[in-house]
Amino acid sequence: MKRFINTILFLMLFAITLSAQIQLSDSAKVSLLTASPWDGAVYAYYGHTAIWVQDDSTGLDAVFNYGYFDTSIPNFIWHFARGETDYVLGVTSITQFLQEYGRKGQEVFEQELNLSLDEKQDLFDALYLNSLPENRKYRYNYLYDNCATRPRDMIEKYTSGDIHYPPTAKEQSYRDLLHECLKPYPWNKFGIDIILGADADKIIDVRQKMFIPEYLKNSYSGAVIVDSTSVPLVKNELFILSVDNKDIKKSEEPLFSPLLIAFALLLLTVLISVYQYVRMGKAVLPKIYDTILFGIAGVAGVVIFFMMFFSEHPATDKNWNFVWLNLFALIFAILFWVKRMKKVVIFYHFINFAVLTLFLIFWWLIPQNLPLATIPFSMCLWLRSGTNVIVLRKKYRLTDDLYRQNI
Repeated sequence: MKRFINTILFLMLFAITLSAQIQLSDSAKVSLLTASPWDGAVYAYYGHTAIWVQDDSTGLDAVFNYGYFDTSIPNFIWHFARGETDYVLGVTSITQFLQEYGRKGQEVFEQELNLSLDEKQDLFDALYLNSLPENRKYRYNYLYDNCATRPRDMIEKYTSGDIHYPPTAKEQSYRDLLHECLKPYPWNKFGIDIILGADADKIIDVRQKMFIPEYLKNSYSGAVIVDSTSVPLVKNELFILSVDNKDIKKSEEPLFSPLLIAFALLLLTVLISVYQYVRMGKAVLPKIYDTILFGIAGVAGVVIFFMMFFSEHPATDKNWNFVWLNLFALIFAILFWVKRMKKVVIFYHFINFAVLTLFLIFWWLIPQNLPLATIPFSMCLWLRSGTNVIVLRKKYRLTDDLYRQNI
């Protein structure tokens, strides 16, 4: 999972073109390369996978990498949000591959595959054809079709027998695996949990877990090729790039986690609500606070709504976070300041309070793994809507009583 680099896309094209015209020798080897995670970019938190084809007899040295993408294409962010990001298969040498990851302090683990000469040749020919300009592009999918699953699929396709993978130790979902990778990054983890819907919590099998490079590597370690006989998929494995962990500066978890911020915001919300009740709606501060609070919730709701209905990304629909983060909050954040809409605003607060009450009561029964921080965050909206209903209704009753007394 790395950036597209135009200068090296065809660095090896001439050598590969020549190699494609000749047969690999008996000394040729094909290896799966797994790079450890890197904290320098969001897309690198999960590690990376590539296929290395080497043949000393012919001078072939090619690392086939399905992880290149180009951020300079027009409207890249829009297409990425829509799930319309195209990745390409790039090729480089092992020296450059190791230099790039070495600079970042990442390790690279090699697993030499136990393939026959014919299988190596077929796989190499297929990779070469796939790297040509007319074939190199593919529609990236972070769960189902990424830089780890592509090498796996190619190896499976050009291996004569069936590859049997050992079962993993426990039942897990897509979200569980993402949580493992994002454990040092709680805000990224929280953001992923907000975006992904209930489908991300379905239990997945060992093959589906291979969208994470580390899981692919571990599965290969115990896999066997079953044909007329049964042989290990991996012939040899070793670190070809090791780093001194003492010299690596690991990312520290931020002091202010989502849960801590959520409770701090809830405390502030309680103070604002008490202040509003005491002043009986005469202060402007609560309205300003509501505008900011509901405005932010509404913007998040717009993002969730877009991901649910207009994005090709997997597992973003059926998202229960839309109950407390919805686009209606953004609309009413504006209407709070429109005097003619006071009755409509009260009605919104009443409905929002009722919905969030049910959401909080039945939170544990919701068929989606929601982050714990959603409870205090949603309670902020719940408390503000409830307070507004009480204060505004009481204020209007007092106004009506004074009007009747004057009559």
